[in-house]
Amino acid sequence: MTIHLRPVKERDLPFLYRLTSEPDSTGEFQWYGFLNPHRMSKRWEDNGMLGEDGGILIIAHAEDRVGFVSWSKQIANTASYYWSMGLIVAPEHRGQGYGTQAQQLLVRYLFDHSTVNRIEAATEITNVAEQRALEKAGFTREGVLRGIGFRAGEWRDGVLYSMIRSDLDEKP
Repeated sequence: MTIHLRPVKERDLPFLYRLTSEPDSTGEFQWYGFLNPHRMSKRWEDNGMLGEDGGILIIAHAEDRVGFVSWSKQIANTASYYWSMGLIVAPEHRGQGYGTQAQQLLVRYLFDHSTVNRIEAATEITNVAEQRALEKAGFTREGVLRGIGFRAGEWRDGVLYSMIRSDLDEKP
């Protein structure tokens, strides 16, 4: 089960819209209501979903789209920044290890192509599957973020994970 990450192509835009805007596809932890159907195409036309402040890549298994990973620049202070990352795997591909592999690939990509020392990811405290995937990918649980995210009419706690560059050196 080998996957790879690739840039978004114009034909991927309906797939991205499905995973971010359709309640049956976003998953329980990513449904935030209907979104502007043109926002993805505008972003793709602007920079192909790859910019200095973040990006989106398709998770692919052979020629099949499995999901997508995303990252965005977070300013730490006047001298440094870090990446915050996330992903959505299509419902028909969940539970097969694609998320863990995609996170590992994105971490390697971001460390190889930027000078950041830290990459972080967060998920809702009840999203146990994502917490397991992050831990399998080599992330360290840092703590609980109380009342961090609003979804489905209520504030929810989150869990913050991180990986720093030296963590890669410690992996077998």
